[in-house]
Amino acid sequence: MSKKAIAERRLEVVYRDPFDLKPDPRNARTHSPEQIEQLRASIREFGFTNPVLLRPDGMIGAGHGRVEAAKAEKLNLVPTCVVEGLTDAQWRAYVLADNKLALNAGWDVDLLAAELRALEGGTADLSSIGFSESELEDLLRQTIDAAQAPEAFPEFDEAIETEHKCPKCGYAWSGKAA
Repeated sequence: MSKKAIAERRLEVVYRDPFDLKPDPRNARTHSPEQIEQLRASIREFGFTNPVLLRPDGMIGAGHGRVEAAKAEKLNLVPTCVVEGLTDAQWRAYVLADNKLALNAGWDVDLLAAELRALEGGTADLSSIGFSESELEDLLRQTIDAAQAPEAFPEFDEAIETEHKCPKCGYAWSGKAA
């Protein structure tokens, strides 16, 4: 697809009844009952914020799990976008890419732990973000373990120049011990 075609494509959000949407029988992605429950929790916490992508014939291209969660939540309407201009082969490839590409991403574990620590004890419901209780415990424990002082400190040498950065606000300074 050319850059011009990409730039000119406009998606229009239309709200539709999830029970009227047709699942793709070739959808290779599976959704366990546990994952549908996670999606339901996310919808309850944040709303339905990611439109379902539809082929011009109304068949679901992306969003099968979210539609199942919406049905379980008995939602009357969900946001959808009809994507025009893809061949059948492109649609089939897109569906696979949509499901796989996010799985190829990683996590900056330190930043993730910092975000979780910032959310912990606040008003956010951590059960709605897709991590299991044991994953959350491990990440938060890792943060605590990493923040603890090492068992042995190296000898202090006043001639060593040091670089410092506040892990909370990012303020950086350097200096030589006087």
